[in-house]
Amino acid sequence: MSQDTLIKMKCDNCKNINYWTTKNKKSVQRKLEYKKFCKVCRAHKVHKEIKKK
Repeated sequence: MSQDTLIKMKCDNCKNINYWTTKNKKSVQRKLEYKKFCKVCRAHKVHKEIKKK
């Protein structure tokens, strides 16, 4: 995976970065939002894309 397509996913509840994923930036303009399992909250929570620094 190239570094320019990697996206961090942060839990909406506890604010931990739990997942990394990829995105085609040319075809997908909106921010990604998935319901994934959070290890800290121990439940399925919404994970949102955050800005890479």
